Amino acid sequence: MGVSVGGRRRRGGGFTDINVTPLVDVMLVLLVVFMVTAPLITAGLRVELPNVEAKEAPTKDTKLVVTVTKEEKILFGEDDVTANVEDVLAQNGRVQKEKELYIRADKNARYGAVARVVAAARSAGVEGLNLLVEPEIEGADSAGAAPAPAKP
Repeated sequence: MGVSVGGRRRRGGGFTDINVTPLVDVMLVLLVVFMVTAPLITAGLRVELPNVEAKEAPTKDTKLVVTVTKEEKILFGEDDVTANVEDVLAQNGRVQKEKELYIRADKNARYGAVARVVAAARSAGVEGLNLLVEPEIEGADSAGAAPAPAKP
């Protein structure tokens, strides 16, 4: 169906000119797709995080609780291990034996400090990481309710 205007035919019977109509069609479709999706990409996705309603989980021993304060201090039990949390967790016999650790972080603690504790626990061979939270009091609004005391 293609007619070559001003083109020469080769010996094999094929045309020497390229038909650009399908190429233009594809490019127009891509242009429309990008024009439709570009505003969605720049606006981003709105993500709403869920509210956590947790119940108190009993801990086995306070010596296996790592606490991260809002000042980025890391406490293992009652000892300040901010400088060497990786070494302390790797050398602690109970952590190596039980392979379980509880992390209690202040709600104003930076993510980097908590991530450092999680990475140190994983490199020490801990398989069970538990994040301790203060459970919400049922029936009380969150603005006027006092937080329940944390039980290590």
